[in-house]
Amino acid sequence: MSKSIEGTWFEFQHPNVAEGKYWNPVCRHFSAAQWEEKVAEIASLHMKYIVLLGSALRTDTAREENGEACCQAPYDIMESYFPTDIYPAADMSCRNPLETLLAAADKYDIRVFVSCGYYGNYLRPYDNMVNPEVQARAFRAMEQMVELYGKHPSFYGWYLPDEACINGYFDENFIRYINTYTAKGKELLPASKMLIAPYGTNLLKADDAYIAQLERIDADIIAYQDEVGVNKSVPGQTAAYYESLRRAHDRAGRSALWADMELFTFEGDVYKSALLPSDIHRIEQQLKSISPYVDRVLCYQYMGMMNRPGTAAYCGHPDSLKLYEDYRNLFGIGRYPRER
Repeated sequence: MSKSIEGTWFEFQHPNVAEGKYWNPVCRHFSAAQWEEKVAEIASLHMKYIVLLGSALRTDTAREENGEACCQAPYDIMESYFPTDIYPAADMSCRNPLETLLAAADKYDIRVFVSCGYYGNYLRPYDNMVNPEVQARAFRAMEQMVELYGKHPSFYGWYLPDEACINGYFDENFIRYINTYTAKGKELLPASKMLIAPYGTNLLKADDAYIAQLERIDADIIAYQDEVGVNKSVPGQTAAYYESLRRAHDRAGRSALWADMELFTFEGDVYKSALLPSDIHRIEQQLKSISPYVDRVLCYQYMGMMNRPGTAAYCGHPDSLKLYEDYRNLFGIGRYPRER
C-alpha cells in the first residue's frame, strides 16, 4: 500500500499570479472562519503537517535587470500576513492570517512549518540567499513571529521558500544559507525543525560528493520535489531518483528524506498559466513510485487543488471537488463529521 499524503503546502496568496488564477482572488476575501475551515478540510484528510509558503511576499518586477516585467508576476507586491514593520499589512479581509492559521492548527492538531523567506524579491531566490539586507529583514521577521506566536503548540518549525536547483550538487551558497537560517531558527525556538524543498531532483547525483554535502547540511528535513506537475519527470522515473536519495540519506545519517509531491497540472504553458488539479490516477502512480523510499509524503498543494464538497471556504478550479473525493475514496477516509 502506498503512503498517504501527510501534509501540504499552504498559502495566503500564490506568488505566481497566473498560476493562482483560480484561488488568489477569492482568498483575499476569506474571513478568519473561512481560513479555519480550510485547515479543517486538510485535517479531514488526516494530514498532520502544513508548510506555509510565505509569511510575507515581495515581488519587484520593475527592478528586474532587463527592465521588463516578468510574466510570472505582472505587478509589484509587498505585503505581510502578520503584524510587522517590515512590509505593509496585506489587503485581506482577515486582518491577521498567520495567527488565524496557527490557532486553527492548534485546534486540529496540525504542525506548521512557518516560512522565513520572501524577504527579498521572490523572483530572485539566489540573491535572497546571499544578500545581507534580505537576511536582516528575514531574521527580524523570525524574531517578531516567535514573539507573537512562539507559544502556539502548532508552531513546529521553519521553511525556506527561496529554493535552489540541485544541479548535480547543492550550491555552496545554498548550504551556507540553509545552515545560517537553521541556526537562527533554533536560537529562537530550540526545538524547531528546519524544512527545505529543493528542486532539480531529476538532475542531482547521489554519489559520494553529494553524501558529503548532506553531512554538512543542517536542515532537519529535505522534501525533494518530484517535479511531475512541472513536466520535468513522470511517475515511472521518480522511483529511481528517490531510491538513490534513500541510499544517500542513510549513509549521511542526517536530514530526514521526505517528498514534495506535485498534485497539479497546467492549464496552458508551464509556469505561465493556471494550476489545475491532476487526476487521481496520476497521483496514485506518483505515490506508488516514491512511497518505498521516503519517510513522509507532503504535497503541493491542497490549496486550489482540493476542496471538500460543501465547504464554506471554496477556492480553486471546479475539478478540485472531484480530486478531494477521489483521494478520500482511494485511502478509505470516512467523511468529515460535519458532512454527515
